[in-house]
Amino acid sequence: MVQARGLRFRFRIGGRRWGFPRRRIKFGRRPSSLLPSSTESIPALVNVLEPGPVARRPHTWPVLAVSGALEVRIAESEAEIEAAQRLRYRVFYEEMAAAPSPQMRTERRDFDKYDAFCDHLLVIDRNMRDEQGDPVVVGTYRLLRGEVAAQHGGFYTSSEFDLTPLLKVSPPGTRFLELGRSCVLKSHRAKASTMQLLWRGNQLYIERYGIEIMFGCASFPGTDPDAHAMPLSYLHHFHGAPDGFRIRARPELYVDMNRLPKDAIDLKDALRALPTLVKGYVRIGAYIGDGAVIDKQFGTTDVLIYLAVSRIDERWRSKFDRIGV
Repeated sequence: MVQARGLRFRFRIGGRRWGFPRRRIKFGRRPSSLLPSSTESIPALVNVLEPGPVARRPHTWPVLAVSGALEVRIAESEAEIEAAQRLRYRVFYEEMAAAPSPQMRTERRDFDKYDAFCDHLLVIDRNMRDEQGDPVVVGTYRLLRGEVAAQHGGFYTSSEFDLTPLLKVSPPGTRFLELGRSCVLKSHRAKASTMQLLWRGNQLYIERYGIEIMFGCASFPGTDPDAHAMPLSYLHHFHGAPDGFRIRARPELYVDMNRLPKDAIDLKDALRALPTLVKGYVRIGAYIGDGAVIDKQFGTTDVLIYLAVSRIDERWRSKFDRIGV
């Protein structure tokens, strides 16, 4: 109990620095060197061997929650964003089947135009150091708020799913958050605290900005939907969004998820077959969009996750509240 109080005190200090500091952190804004020169261009590689003062002082990052040697923070520098991009490359391109561009392969980073204006949630392991002696990023999420997306041409998700119905039925001023590019270093996937800290960080972020609706793409490995007939059909029959909020895959990309009749689904088998992240979303109350999309670059079958914050199960809210405090 003494340790818990100490962690809570540390979190409160971090919370003040994050939410109401004298030098307020400017979420959603990035140095101009990260911005692409056009919608087709790719951000130039930043020399992380010569980082600026902030990049060399990891303790200045906002600490949102702590669990042992792990802590969750918001990236504040180009070097920190690049660390997240290198983790994404390692997971998506080296472990999985994503196909990198020549520049990505050379730089061993996963990046696109959205990285420049998204916020990047990081889980840091303070017991590990990279080649520059900085703490290692072992987990990450990419976060894009609605007002930021509106200034930069929209959401990444809209390249696969038609978000128009959601935007039309939501009252003016509804605060949206797109979640994406989630991954965890292989050595830390067996540690429940890593993913729990990412969830906790997301929770604090949505509270900080008053987020009302979260959404994004979640993936099944591989590009053969029949290989995932059971879990896809389960999501279609048991977790479809209600009428009016049903986000449908773009017509030219639409893949039917209704591959098995409802009475042919074994619920236990279907749940076991769900990817960990998708299972986590449906457990806390998320809906699934209509139709899947084959992502050829990443070698995945994508589904749309839609979650009204008000639907998050109170049991899970309480569980996240206890993480790292």
